[in-house]
Amino acid sequence: QRFLTRMVLFVIVVLAIGAFLAGPLHKAFLANPALNGLIAGVLVLGIIYVFRQVLVLRPEVEWIETTRRGGPALVVPEAPTLLAPMATMMGESAGERQLSTMAMRSLLDGISSRLDESRELSRYLIGLLIFLGLLGTFWGLLGTIGAVGKTIQSLGVGGGDFAESFETLRAGLEAPLTGMSTAFSSSLFGLAGSLVLGFLDLQAGQ
Repeated sequence: QRFLTRMVLFVIVVLAIGAFLAGPLHKAFLANPALNGLIAGVLVLGIIYVFRQVLVLRPEVEWIETTRRGGPALVVPEAPTLLAPMATMMGESAGERQLSTMAMRSLLDGISSRLDESRELSRYLIGLLIFLGLLGTFWGLLGTIGAVGKTIQSLGVGGGDFAESFETLRAGLEAPLTGMSTAFSSSLFGLAGSLVLGFLDLQAGQ
């Protein structure tokens, strides 16, 4: 419950910061709505998955608490999944049963391995957010390079009107600037999303 509370408070703080910076974030988002929307979607799915990974541990916690209180029977709303081998070994009778040190260590190692396996998807989503941010960066840079090349080619070296040449240069620079905005906005959303999801995954892992 303590870690779940931290995760909820962290998400609330992130949403508050996002609301405070709504104007700049909206402009950055519109630089590449498709890719930035994909990054936001992956982030939302990752947040939901990480919270689910914490919530599915509730039956395990309730089973442990019931066992520690030494109740007449191990009656919990749901049977434990991760601790199913331990529940089988201890039985469901009221009498206390003890596990040997080796058996307990083997059970704990198995539980740790299963928990690490369940976090593989969240780690993959963190890496995917970073990849999408870098993809947007290179996408924007490629567009910038191509636009700069077209702008240079459109400039004349003869003795034409200087004002006309300057206007052509000004119009040609709009495309490179658009590419740079795409690059930086995607990097911003990708890295920020990976940091948010990384913190939540860290709390869930504890």
